[in-house]
Amino acid sequence: MSEHRITGTGRLLDEEGRLREPGWATRPPFIYDHADIQAPPWRIKDWDYYLINDERYAVALTFSDLGYLGLVSASILDFSARTFKTTSETVPLPLGSMGLPASSDVGDICWANGRCRVDWRHVDNARRLSFSMRNFDGEHDLEVEALLDQQPRDSMVICTPWDEDTHAFYYNRKIVGMRAWGGFRRGTLFHEFSRDDSFGLLDWGRGVWTYENTWYWAAAQGHQGGHVVGLNLGYGFGNTRAASENMVFVDGIARKLGRVDFGIPVGEKGYEYLSPWHVTDDEGRLNLAFDPQIDRTDDIDLAGVIVSRQHQVFGTFTGTVMLDDGGTLCVTALRGSAEHIYNKY
Repeated sequence: MSEHRITGTGRLLDEEGRLREPGWATRPPFIYDHADIQAPPWRIKDWDYYLINDERYAVALTFSDLGYLGLVSASILDFSARTFKTTSETVPLPLGSMGLPASSDVGDICWANGRCRVDWRHVDNARRLSFSMRNFDGEHDLEVEALLDQQPRDSMVICTPWDEDTHAFYYNRKIVGMRAWGGFRRGTLFHEFSRDDSFGLLDWGRGVWTYENTWYWAAAQGHQGGHVVGLNLGYGFGNTRAASENMVFVDGIARKLGRVDFGIPVGEKGYEYLSPWHVTDDEGRLNLAFDPQIDRTDDIDLAGVIVSRQHQVFGTFTGTVMLDDGGTLCVTALRGSAEHIYNKY
C-alpha cells in the first residue's frame, strides 16, 4: 500500500500557506492556525460534527463556520420508524467569529443566538455536549445532553491538498467508537442513551477548500463479537494520492486500508441510494454489504451560487474485513452511515 504515514510535527502549513506533509496519521501531528492560512477569511471552513447512536435512535449535531456562512444543525433519526428530521440555523458572514477551537483535543465551543445554544466542553478526559434548539420541528423544542468518554487510542487523521489550488487543504480527524451516554428530548419524546450500547463519533475538519467538491464518506461503530468495532471509509475529496482516510478500528486500535469504492447501485435516474450497496477495496481486504434504511437528504440551491446536495444514508454493514495479520474480522448488522455529498460554496 503506497500511502504516506506522517512523521513530522510542528505547524500544519509552511511559510507560503501550503501543507507541509500530506498523508495520514492516527493522532493529530500538526498545529492548525488561521494566521498561517494564505486565503481570504470567507474561504476558511471549520466545523465539528458529532453523531451519537444506539440501535433505536441517532442524534447528529453540526456546528460550522464556513466563512461567508455559518451553520448550526441538528438531526434526529428513528431507526424503527425509518424517519428523520433535520433543522438548520444559518448565520450570515461569520468569517471565523463563531469560536471553533484550533485543536480537536482541547478548546470549547460556547455559542448562542435567539434560537440555538451550543455548549461543547472538554471535561475530565470526556466531551460534554449540551445543545438546544427552539422550534426544532415546527412544534417542539429539542434538547440534547450527552457525555462521550473512553476515547479510543487511535483515530483517523488526514492532511489533503488540492491540485487546483496550492493554498487549499483539508485537515481532518475522525474519532470513531467513543462510549456515549445521555439523552435527548423532543416535545414529549425522551430517549436515553445507555453507555452499555451507545456510541459517539466526531468528525473534526479545518481547512480551505476549492469551490466545487464531491465526497463519499462512511462510518460505523458498535459491538461485534465482544469487541468495539469502528469503520471510517471515504474518497473523492481533494488529492488523496498521498493517503486515503480508510481504517478499521478494533478496540480502539487502527488498521489502515487502501482505496475503497462504495458500490452504490445505479438505475435509470442515477444512484439508487436505498438499494443495497457493495463496499470493496483495491486490495481484496474489504467485502461489505450495506443495507440502507434512511436516506437523510438535504438539497440547497441559492441561485446556483451556493449548492449542497446531500444523501447521508443510514443503515447497517455486514461482511468481512481482512486485518493486518491476515485474520478476518466479521461484522454483522454494524450500524452506521454512508454518504454522497456534492457542494458548491
